[in-house]
Amino acid sequence: MAGDRQQDAHSRAGAPRRRVLAAALAPMLAGAPTAAHARSAGTVRTRSGGLARPVPTALSDWAGVANTLGRTGDMKRNAMYHTGFPRRDLQVVSRGVIVKPALALGSHVSFVRYADDSTLVMGDVVVTEQELQPFSDALHEHEIQQTAIHKHLLSQTPDIWWVHLHGHGDDPLALARGVRAALDRTGTPPELPFSPTPSQSVDLDTRGIDTALGVKGSVDDGIYKSVFVRRETITDGQVVLPPGLGSTSAFNYQPLGGGRAAISGDCAMIASEVQDVLRALRRAGAELVELHNHGLTDEPRLFFTHFWVVHGGHRGAARLR
Repeated sequence: MAGDRQQDAHSRAGAPRRRVLAAALAPMLAGAPTAAHARSAGTVRTRSGGLARPVPTALSDWAGVANTLGRTGDMKRNAMYHTGFPRRDLQVVSRGVIVKPALALGSHVSFVRYADDSTLVMGDVVVTEQELQPFSDALHEHEIQQTAIHKHLLSQTPDIWWVHLHGHGDDPLALARGVRAALDRTGTPPELPFSPTPSQSVDLDTRGIDTALGVKGSVDDGIYKSVFVRRETITDGQVVLPPGLGSTSAFNYQPLGGGRAAISGDCAMIASEVQDVLRALRRAGAELVELHNHGLTDEPRLFFTHFWVVHGGHRGAARLR
């Protein structure tokens, strides 16, 4: 009973700001179905207007890539072979919060097979400032493009950068070798036995978050995540991107105790939405971190803004975990 009363108190304390944020971002989120909705979109094996379209694949199709990368991945929406490289070797502090890997330190790459038998790799990799130049050099040596170099966090220690990469070619193993060579120039740990937090609950009013945002979130290693995918068909050069590849908005919540949470978010926007979203985030008390692109030739042109906010609960009860 005491726990229920405490959660109700936390819910009442955080509800006004959640409502402000959800209402202000409604125009952007209206163009972004949930991840579950996007999964039903599917892909086709035909060309249209000269564009190559993604084809469904299975884990077994990517065994060589998995072996080259040195770890196993998973399938997303039947088209993307996704592999995560969380930087569990780093202890990063931003705004006085010890950042958990699942909040903002999750490097990842995704491979997609196309109807013309080509392969696309796209990813976002966390590197320290000392690793940034050697990492970049390795990508260049393997003809993998960098499409963004930016920050996700404010005032972080140590200095961390995020690099978006893009490669497209006929040999998926060559692309995987390029990614692996670049990662080898960082301190990214090898795949080790790791048991994520088994609990599917967090010390947050997740029902209130779901209601405010209109999407059911999920727990990932102690972080509560709400994800949205743009409705538009996104192209990049001569290929059609699968739903959700490089076009998601994600709000990640790290419990801090006492009903408080650190929120690291990333909003995917078209140009006409940018100013409204930036104003909405500031009205909701969020700090703006970056405004940038993730791709070079995407259509419609997408812009992304990272933001940070800590809110909810009783200030005196806040503590780092």
